[in-house]
Amino acid sequence: MEFEGKVLEILPPVSGQSARGTWERQTVVFEQPNKQYGKEIAVTFMNKGQDVATLRVGEMYTVSFDIESRNYQGRWYTDVRAWRVQPLQPVAAPAMPDMPPFAEEPQGTYSAAAGVVDDMPF
Repeated sequence: MEFEGKVLEILPPVSGQSARGTWERQTVVFEQPNKQYGKEIAVTFMNKGQDVATLRVGEMYTVSFDIESRNYQGRWYTDVRAWRVQPLQPVAAPAMPDMPPFAEEPQGTYSAAAGVVDDMPF
């Protein structure tokens, strides 16, 4: 799944140790400006510090993510986990309309006094 959003806030990283090794999690809050009331989405980046380092507050990005839920002691927790983030490509300017054709020009040099066209190149 994907959405386009503007970075509102980049929270500090949180790290820890698990049975599988060291992990690092960082949350970035995005705003979807094209929504009626500006919906915010907190997105988790797991072990992707290099991706978060490229983000800038106020810039627009396309975020690819998965929604993941898990049960812990009878309570459900849901994460929005990003797996790719790319700068939003600016909208290309509309193409310029075709220019009207040029008026037909006489061949050679025009002599106003004589009213004739001289088509000799020298």
